[in-house]
Amino acid sequence: MPKQKTSDATAKPRIGVLAIQGDYAAHAAALEDVGAEPVLIRKPEQLAELNGLIIPGGESTTFLKFLERDGFLESLRTFAAATPTFGTCAGCILLATKVLHPPQDSLGVLDATVERNAYGRQIDSSIEETATKLGPNFDAGPLETVYIRAPRIQEVSKDVSVLAERDGFPVLVRQGHLLAATFHPELSTDRRVHRYFVDMVREASDSARGATTEHRES
Repeated sequence: MPKQKTSDATAKPRIGVLAIQGDYAAHAAALEDVGAEPVLIRKPEQLAELNGLIIPGGESTTFLKFLERDGFLESLRTFAAATPTFGTCAGCILLATKVLHPPQDSLGVLDATVERNAYGRQIDSSIEETATKLGPNFDAGPLETVYIRAPRIQEVSKDVSVLAERDGFPVLVRQGHLLAATFHPELSTDRRVHRYFVDMVREASDSARGATTEHRES
């Protein structure tokens, strides 16, 4: 299948959900709710068809074992370095440049240090209400945040914007075309975070179209 045209991507972006483990079906449903076309991704060659990607929760070490086969990890690293990518929970761990407790490999694209399972075991899962800084186009009311064996973002660089916090630690951050959350927005009926990411994808598609037009005119 040929890669989707940028003009089509602006109207209804084609966003993949890495469908190896985790609640990827819930992410796909959330993307549909906010006007995107979700695609379940299980092979590295499928990345070429996408305008953006979500890496869902699950077990980050299991993710790595699967991705290390067939060159998927390197393909994903190249994709995330240049294309809008949103990591939630384990996906946030995979995006980070440094992982603790214990240290492990990652995609290394988000300037952040993330500690695995920092909020405890499965029994310590919780649902919180969190203030957000998603911008003027979004309701400023508290956001429902679902934590399941959640990681903690210990530190971010000055290039990373903190959009929400819990107990003084970031739980939702953005760095350019990258978005990461330590909670599970797909398990809430609040679709603001997914809509924010879809807007990021549309912005990137608009920028790519503008750059292409400028190049042709010159």
